[in-house]
Amino acid sequence: MNVQIFGIQKSADTRKALRFFKERRADVHFVDLKVRPASKGELSRFAQKFGVETLLDRESKRFRELGLGASHYSQETWLDKLAEEPLLLRMPLVRQKNALTVGLAEKEWKEWVGR
Repeated sequence: MNVQIFGIQKSADTRKALRFFKERRADVHFVDLKVRPASKGELSRFAQKFGVETLLDRESKRFRELGLGASHYSQETWLDKLAEEPLLLRMPLVRQKNALTVGLAEKEWKEWVGR
């Protein structure tokens, strides 16, 4: 099983996701968003399934630093902003084939690995 995890090393939930899949011997491809931000197209897949609001981490330090609390952007504008500022994302974003999750989602991951 191949799993792609988007996140940053400092994120506790990202580290939990990495550990979860490595313990189950899944092939993990980790994309460090500080090194290589996710493309707008990749983010669009997650946004189509969950909506942009689910992708936004309104509690993040970066969200407050940018003063986005009262912002009401269109979905396209938010996707552009998320592609530029990956620290605004709720992490981790996990993809296994066509299955996607946002945030810590061990219940869904267990279904993927069959355990």
